[in-house]
Amino acid sequence: MAQDAGIDTPAAAGGEGVRRRDFINIAAVSAAGIGGVSLVYPLISQMAPSADVLAESSTEVDISAIQPGQAVKRIFRKQPVFIRNLTPAEIEEAKKVDVTTLRDPETLEQRTKEGHENWLITMGVCTHLGCVPLGAGEGEVKGEFHGYFCPCHGSAYDTAARIRKGPAPKNLQVPPYEFTSDTVVKIG
Repeated sequence: MAQDAGIDTPAAAGGEGVRRRDFINIAAVSAAGIGGVSLVYPLISQMAPSADVLAESSTEVDISAIQPGQAVKRIFRKQPVFIRNLTPAEIEEAKKVDVTTLRDPETLEQRTKEGHENWLITMGVCTHLGCVPLGAGEGEVKGEFHGYFCPCHGSAYDTAARIRKGPAPKNLQVPPYEFTSDTVVKIG
């Protein structure tokens, strides 16, 4: 008779409809989830890099004015970058070197992009103690291997920016880069 009176018993509910307690549980869990997301989102988003940092994450350089045999200095992530347009003679000189005799063995092909072997792009920071080598500016000393020369402790690099003499342990670092066109290179 209890069933006929419309009293809500477990047997009468039988899984039909949503009970008041179920609705309150769903509403409370939803409110807690929304509250949790609204607290966590600002904490996570403040860890994202700022606009000025994102602007420095890559640099585009127009290389159309760089003549064969010439090198220029640019800034990438607050450090100098050397962009050198190698002459055919410099390319041949770099290819003639027996790579097994080098302290940090790398071929010119490993340090340049296919189809753009004449463009050598390296960080302008000596791998010894972080000085800026000479050789990228007009009239600067290039050292005995005709590449770059670090005046701080005498490290000498060849035309492929490979260490040949002095205390530097590694070649000048090649940053990540790509050619966006025949005259523009994007570093970073």
